[in-house]
Amino acid sequence: MVARMSANTSDTPDQPAEVPHYHGHRMRLRERFRSAGAEALSDYELLEMVLFRAIPRGDVKPLAKSLLKKFGSFAETIHAPETRLREIDGVGEVTITEIKLIAAAAQRIAKGQLQRRTLLSSWHEVIDYCRTSMAFADKEQLRLLFFDKRNQLISDEVQQTGTVDHTPVYPREVIKRAP
Repeated sequence: MVARMSANTSDTPDQPAEVPHYHGHRMRLRERFRSAGAEALSDYELLEMVLFRAIPRGDVKPLAKSLLKKFGSFAETIHAPETRLREIDGVGEVTITEIKLIAAAAQRIAKGQLQRRTLLSSWHEVIDYCRTSMAFADKEQLRLLFFDKRNQLISDEVQQTGTVDHTPVYPREVIKRAP
């Protein structure tokens, strides 16, 4: 007598084993991104997609949710200091590199858009420019913005870098740089 054992653990031998819900999750998430766009994804799902490249196997959803819980938002997560990212279990050098790559790309895109629009004709445009340039800096900066008579940005220089909440200003140094 030959007994045949099935790898299937269900009581009925003709039914295939149930596939866990997370199988195909990455493929489904990528498809939703392609078909519906980034707006269709929550912050943790977008962060998951970033983590897919850093962690090619395994469930990255808990790590994405943990990062967002710690830092508050997608933007704050990708701009978080490396030392703080290392504090999270599951975050290694490859993960930090992928996260910082996204931060660098976002900053370059934002600066590129602002450089094409060199005319900063209102106070709100100047604030937007400064926010893009230094919003996620971990130390305060004193920046000198030089404009021509038509309010086109000629130059943007970091004059002084301070601490997390203080930057000394030396009027003599500022005046030296003024044309």
